[in-house]
Amino acid sequence: MARNKIALIGGGQIGGVLAQLAALRELGDVVMFDILEDMPQGKMLDLAEASPVDGFDVALTGTNDYKDIADSDVVIVTAGLPRKPGMSRDDLIEVNSKIMTSVAEGIRDNAPNAFVIVISNPLDAMVTLCRKVTGFPPERVMGQAGVLDSARFQSFIAWELGVSIKDVNAMTLGGHGDTMVPLVRYASVNGIPVMELLEQKYGSAAKAKEVMTAMVERTKAAGGEVVKLLKTGSAFYSPASSAIAMAESILKDQKRVLPTCALLQGEFGVDGFYVGVPCVLGAGGVEKIIEFKLDAEEQALMDNSVKAVKELVGSMNI
Repeated sequence: MARNKIALIGGGQIGGVLAQLAALRELGDVVMFDILEDMPQGKMLDLAEASPVDGFDVALTGTNDYKDIADSDVVIVTAGLPRKPGMSRDDLIEVNSKIMTSVAEGIRDNAPNAFVIVISNPLDAMVTLCRKVTGFPPERVMGQAGVLDSARFQSFIAWELGVSIKDVNAMTLGGHGDTMVPLVRYASVNGIPVMELLEQKYGSAAKAKEVMTAMVERTKAAGGEVVKLLKTGSAFYSPASSAIAMAESILKDQKRVLPTCALLQGEFGVDGFYVGVPCVLGAGGVEKIIEFKLDAEEQALMDNSVKAVKELVGSMNI
């Protein structure tokens, strides 16, 4: 049986970590494409020379030619300019939409049967544009944002409560931006509601709410926090890990329920827009969108986030 093939479009910081993670997990042979001559070739040669030490055995290729992504099973797109301090994800839309158009054409013409995971910002707009240009069915084009945003939320909860990251379950919905919706009501530690544990810790419902509000706001601004600290570039370890979790679920047909930027067709009252929601990811890509009841406050926040997504997509005039 032939090995899976994973194509990475963009050889920057995220692309490098994606290649390393895919190789270490032996998810398949990896091809890294970038427009910069010799850069992807150098990165993949460096990674290949680590294989005897780390014990992975996959083919690693760097290229400047889209033809080399032919027959890819999964394509992960990171191409685009990263944020700089003071910039929002939305500030990148004009330049990155031109890059995404070119990338999507390359994928369409050379890997027509691939599943596509978009990481490039502004995420909700870029995945929308990618699907429009490729013409791929919606179950094969998705965006990575919810896994990352949820992981950040989970991290803050674990640190606050002094518990293992492994036992925290939390999720975000909506767009990948300041309007995202961390779901407080569903956040738990091994099934125990986080709000209940915060009340135990602080002995006050008011204080528990104050602490949770701070974690929610930090989650919304988490990407900007990293950008500000780095000063050049944006997050790359966590976005790469999040996209690999999605790719692995598809390639191994794991049926994991992961928050994914998927095309909604009536779910959550949204039709025709890519929005972050929990999805079952398997061999068919986005196999199912899991819809559940939101309370009035959550629905209002979700509506506000969807409104922001619609405005962002509308600004591209596609």
